[in-house]
Order: sequence, then structure tokens, then C-alpha cells
Amino acid sequence: MQNPFTTTFSKAPENTYIATEKTAEILENFSYESPSESVYKITGVRGSGKTVILAKVEEELRKEENAKKGWLVFDLNPTRDMLTQFSAMLEKAGFGKDKKKGQSINISASVLGTGGGIGFSSEKENPFFDIGVEIEEMLKDVKDSNKKILIGIDEVSKTAEMVTFTSEYGKWLRANYPVYLVCTGLYENIMEVSNVKNLTFFRRATTIKTEALNIIRMSEMYRRQLNVQLNEALLMAKITKGYAYAFQELGVLYFKKKESDTLESIIPELKSELFAYSYEKIWEELTDTDRFLVRLITEKNEYKREEILPLMGEKAGNYSMYRDRLLKRGIIESRQAYISLALPFFGDYVKEYCS
Repeated sequence: MQNPFTTTFSKAPENTYIATEKTAEILENFSYESPSESVYKITGVRGSGKTVILAKVEEELRKEENAKKGWLVFDLNPTRDMLTQFSAMLEKAGFGKDKKKGQSINISASVLGTGGGIGFSSEKENPFFDIGVEIEEMLKDVKDSNKKILIGIDEVSKTAEMVTFTSEYGKWLRANYPVYLVCTGLYENIMEVSNVKNLTFFRRATTIKTEALNIIRMSEMYRRQLNVQLNEALLMAKITKGYAYAFQELGVLYFKKKESDTLESIIPELKSELFAYSYEKIWEELTDTDRFLVRLITEKNEYKREEILPLMGEKAGNYSMYRDRLLKRGIIESRQAYISLALPFFGDYVKEYCS
């Protein structure tokens, strides 16, 4: 039997997907004839399910019933020229095919008797060609055809390609073209793009933070896929603390375990996988001030504000700023006046490898 769980990053699980309210929120907005929100920014710590939310939104809008309502879904690669990608996808979808006036015929030497053939020079070679203008012409056709386009971008960061594309997208919003954007990225990367001059619309766009998976839904998934008793499944779900990568990783390990193995016996392997393939990178991306506060809260499950301030010394005045940044990055969680680490065994990783 094939293992139903998967630990491949950026891949949506087929058999062990757990729906979240965040996905439903985006899809509800897009279900209306004129969605009120045009842009969603999905943030969260690595392995928390950002890409899965994007993939599920795209999957739903690609379904036949939504295609009949006019939805088209385009995935853009943020490491390449995104405007060129978008224009090519619009062209493939049937928009702007009659606009070839910028092409010029190039008669090669072969036609004149010396070998060769007839070719066409690119529109981009025309000094008056502007890809932004060409895309707007195609988007007019999209609007006239009563179509709507969802653009999905996974793992954005502040690159020249992303800034250029987002600037053009702002123009499309102002022109009221039916183009919608859902992107994912780490909190700090999303903020870098948001703070670019003249991208006010992106800064104000709806930000969705990934949430911990529901304990009951995880328990039921473990019970159904692994054929375990409810008490065992519930314990497994609690161990993961709702962290999507840990949920999948524990499922993979439990599925592969021998009959003589116990849940307790595979926990060291779970920790090893989390440390090597997730936490090392997460720690590397934290700032020194983030690490400072994390190191202070590794000894207990929860800390009161009053317990932490004396430990911070002269930095105590910056407690709220440090806490808020770690909350937004998904490293800690807050309950009233208490804070705790949000990721399972992250405190162990910090104590063992980051002292």
C-alpha cells in the first residue's frame, strides 16, 4: 500500500489534505460575480501550508463549474520575466491573436537565392513595443469576454521581476480589469515587496496567515489512514501542534514503522527530520533579535510577560516589538498574556543546536 502522507514541500497532499478556514475565506470571495477583494497575500512559517492554500484555491477555480463562470487560472514563476509569462498565457488562452501588427517579415538570403528561408522578427525588436501596453489590450478582450483571471504566485520575494510585475498589476486594478492575485511568501519577504514605493495597493491588500491544523481533523485523518485507535490518533495530533509539515512527517514515519515500534520510539526520528529539513532554515532566516527572544522561552511550555521582561534586561522595552514580529512570522503563539513556541520540538532544536 502506498504511503498516503507526503513530506514534499510545495506539493498539496492528495489523500491527507485537511481543509482550513483560510482556503474557504478566499474561495467565498471569488464565488461572487464581482469579488470585493482582488489580492490575497498568504504568509506563514516554512512548512505551514501556504502553498497548499494557493494550490487548493487554484484547483477549485479550475473546476468545470467555475470555468463555465469564466475563470481562468495562470501560475507565474517569480524567478522569470513575469510579464512575458503572463502575455504568453493570455495569448495561449486566445486573447490578442489578431494583434500582430508589430511583427515584421524578414526575408533572409535564401529567398534571394543564397539559401535560407522566410522568418518573422519579434515584436520586441520594434522600438515602440511595450509589453505592458500589449497586455492591457489583451485584458480589454478578457473583460469584453466576461472572463476572470486568477494569477497564482508561490514564494514571492523582492526581485526586479516581482516589482515590475506588481507595478503593472496596480495599473490593471485601477483600470478595473478582472484580474485577481493570490501569492504566498514568508512574512519578511511579503513585507519587503509591500514597502516598495508606489505599491500602496499591495501593502493594503488582505494578508492571510496560515493557521494550525485542527486537532480533531488531524486525529480523524490519522485514525482513518493509519488504522489506529482514537486515543493514539489524538496523541499524535497533539504532538504535531498543528504544524502542517510535522503532521505529514509523523504520518509518513508511523506508516513505515514496524509492528514492534511504538509512537514514542519514532519521535526521535520525527525530531531529526524537523530539525534538518525545516528548523535549520527557519532559524537561519531569523534576525539576531528574533533569536534572542526565542532562546529565552525554550525551557517551559508557556511564559507570562512578567516572567520574560526580567530575562530581557535592557531590551525589555522592546518586548512588544519582538513578540509581534515572531507572531507574524509564525514562530510563537499567544494566549492572553502568555506566549509559547508554535512549532513542535523547536525549543529542543534551539537548545541542542543553537546555543
